[in-house]
Amino acid sequence: MFHRRLAIIFGLQMMAVVIVCLMGLYNMAPVSAVVVLIMIISVLSWLAARRQWAPVSRLARALSDWDEQSQDINGLRPEQMPGRTDADVMTLAHGLYGLANRISGYNQRERNFTRDASHELRSPLTVIKMSADMLADDPSLGEFGQRSVQRIKRSTREMEALVEALLILARESDNGLTEEDFVVNDVIRHELPDVLGMLEGRPITLELEEPARFILHGSPRVFAVLCWQLIRNACQQAEGGTVIVTVMPGVVTVSHRGEVPALGGANRHGFELAIARRISERFHWPLELQTREDRRHIARIRFPDSTPIST
Repeated sequence: MFHRRLAIIFGLQMMAVVIVCLMGLYNMAPVSAVVVLIMIISVLSWLAARRQWAPVSRLARALSDWDEQSQDINGLRPEQMPGRTDADVMTLAHGLYGLANRISGYNQRERNFTRDASHELRSPLTVIKMSADMLADDPSLGEFGQRSVQRIKRSTREMEALVEALLILARESDNGLTEEDFVVNDVIRHELPDVLGMLEGRPITLELEEPARFILHGSPRVFAVLCWQLIRNACQQAEGGTVIVTVMPGVVTVSHRGEVPALGGANRHGFELAIARRISERFHWPLELQTREDRRHIARIRFPDSTPIST
């Protein structure tokens, strides 16, 4: 319909121009009058075409003014379109309004999850940790009970790291996360006690090697969660031995030295590695995985925007 109207407008314009030119050719009108008439016809044609294009311009302005983080989508309502709007444009308006409505609902669910669900998920874990600590201090608890309490505490720490990672990934952007310049070595060293607690009761030790030190701008909590997931994945792959975290210029490597599962055993690349991949993609920290000939896995994170610290 829109193309048909434009064809009619420009067809009438061409017909009028031809008639005016013939009037001038046969001396039925002076040259000045012919020029003026052609200009008037051109202006009228332009105004008519602009009127046909007005609904598209209106929709483009509404889309340009729309803030996807805002809950107000009234500007995109199809009812706001001018009268006699082309059917194709109305279809586009309905589609954009439906998409905006879905995005608005998604943003609301994201806010609800990161605000409310975070509290609901963390509170039970805190209660479990406190109860496990009280049970561990009970002298009447036997050896079997102590081992069970240690497993509960280890699983609670793992669940805390998982909840933290899921809350980070639940945010569409990194808004709300504190960004600052931090030394990656200090953050890793700060997280080591919790990681050692996770390894308690398992024949696995943890070592931190620091051939270099560097500064990174971003969220220290996100960085800590990423390293935590890679260490957890390395521990899941190992039967025993040592998990080594190495800090090199602009790179953090997590590797394993010691006993590995038998060939043909179950592949235990788990949820931790999937979370680590998503975090690395979100924050543009490339993650590389390498398997050596001895079936030992190495995870390497690169930080392109890091700043070295001279020693």
